[in-house]
Amino acid sequence: MTTNIAVLVSGRGSNLQSIIDSIESGNIPDARVSVVISDVKNAFALERARNHGIDAVFIDPRTFVDKKAYEQELLRVLGQYDIGLILLAGYMRIVGREVIEAYRNRIINIHPALLPSFMGLHAQKQAFDYGVKVSGCTVHFVDEGMDTGPIILQRAVPVLEGDNADTLAARILEQEHQIFPEAVKLFVEGKLKVEGRIVIRT
Repeated sequence: MTTNIAVLVSGRGSNLQSIIDSIESGNIPDARVSVVISDVKNAFALERARNHGIDAVFIDPRTFVDKKAYEQELLRVLGQYDIGLILLAGYMRIVGREVIEAYRNRIINIHPALLPSFMGLHAQKQAFDYGVKVSGCTVHFVDEGMDTGPIILQRAVPVLEGDNADTLAARILEQEHQIFPEAVKLFVEGKLKVEGRIVIRT
C-alpha cells in the first residue's frame, strides 16, 4: 500500500528535494509525495514540486481571519489527497492543535540542531554563538510544543576550527539530507513505534 505524503514548506525546499530523490530512486518504496503546500507564494520548493509533476499548492495565511481558519483550509487540502504522512521541510509556521490531533504521530519535522538544545529559529547560529563543539540535526515527530516531539533520528556534526554559522549550517544541511529520508523510510515501512517520549525502531 502506497503512503501518500504531503510536504509543508516555506522556502527553497532542499530537504523536499532529498525526499523526492529518495522516492524516485526507489530508496523509499511504496511512497509518493502527493502534494507540496506552502505558506509563501514564491517559495522555490513549489517550483521543485512542479518540476517533478507534484501538485503545488499555495495557501495564503493573510487571506484568513485567524490561524484556525488557515489551518482548516490546510486540513481541507490535506483531506483531498488521503495523506498518511506530513513532512515539515523548512515550514516556518507552528502547526496548530487541530492539525496535530488529526495527524497524531504522522507529522515529522527536521530541525538543524541536536534537540532538545537550540530549539526554534536560527538553531545553527544559536549553537555556534553558544560555542558548542558538536552540533547536528534531529528528525522528530511533531507535538503541540516547538521542536519538543519524540525524537526519531539524530546526526552529530562537529564544529570545526574556522567555522562560522554559515559553514556549520551548510554541513548540518548535508546530514539533514541523509537522515530525513531515512526517517521517512522507517515510517513508511512501519518500523517506528512511539511510547511516551521514546521512539522505538521495530
